[in-house]
Amino acid sequence: MNQWDIIMFPFSKERRHPAVIISNDETCQNPDFEEVNALLCTSAKVNREPKKTEEVLDEADGLDWKTMVRCDRIHLLPKVNFDDKKGTVTEERRHLIARRIVEVLRLPISRR
Repeated sequence: MNQWDIIMFPFSKERRHPAVIISNDETCQNPDFEEVNALLCTSAKVNREPKKTEEVLDEADGLDWKTMVRCDRIHLLPKVNFDDKKGTVTEERRHLIARRIVEVLRLPISRR
């Protein structure tokens, strides 16, 4: 498991969905850490545009169809429950997701 991997997770409310791992590689690969931070992904209707809290993933990222990443809620999930790696977020989309997280959570950015 690495940062930016897309791996299936059995969410309690949403059921089994892809999740984007956002914890750093040191946390992902350290057996002393039992959980990682991740973002829920949900299928999207083909004609729907992303909401202000979402970014789009698709076949370029290893998924079977257009999928929305929810950037407004970070889930702390047990590593042992992840089961099927679907792909890895492309370099360009990593920047879009990170920027969306900063925007929706209203995190301050240093302007040096």
